[in-house]
Amino acid sequence: MEQTETNQQVQMPRIGDDAPAFNAATSQGNISLEDYKGKWLVLFSHPSDFTPVCTTEFVGLQEIYPELKEMNTELLGLSVDSVPSHIAWIRSIEENFNTNIEFPVIADLDKQVAMKYGMIMPGESQVETSRAVFVIDDKQKIRSIIYYPLTTGRNMQEILRLVKALQTTDEHGVSTPANWQEGDKAVVSPPKSQEEAAKRAEEEGIEYIDWYISKKDV
Repeated sequence: MEQTETNQQVQMPRIGDDAPAFNAATSQGNISLEDYKGKWLVLFSHPSDFTPVCTTEFVGLQEIYPELKEMNTELLGLSVDSVPSHIAWIRSIEENFNTNIEFPVIADLDKQVAMKYGMIMPGESQVETSRAVFVIDDKQKIRSIIYYPLTTGRNMQEILRLVKALQTTDEHGVSTPANWQEGDKAVVSPPKSQEEAAKRAEEEGIEYIDWYISKKDV
């Protein structure tokens, strides 16, 4: 048991790690992580094809996909179902929801990718992948990880907001406050010395609140 737990910990990636490499069969042919180099990637897992919550998520993800693509960001799904299962389910979604699923879905039958990314939660299910979301940047670093339980569908607007926030941080060297939305002011890094703190209130273009918290337009 101790060895199993240790192996699982080693296989759980963390924010800031290199995204684990993979080559996998998908609903659109073989795909590797390397194929996404130079682009951002939202890699997500779902428990199973032909399930109600997952179906609503796929419809929702397709709705935000065009906007993600405008942000140089791709979507890639994953479950432990087969390629034929993925194809049949995608066709069912198209027929029942008038929604064309344009992003590929990994058929991780041997759970190789799921184990690399820590997408299986044995305490919840031994056989299904959890609702995990990994945001991977254009340098293939993991920038964010979110897990949802099997019973709770994800908020697509939050995934979209998260990618926008991360890209804004990279572009402008800022942080984003609670409930930040595109167009809102961002948080400026706190001063690193007493001298900088004393000058902060005098900086142009800064909404000064206190020495440790100020905002600016980006």
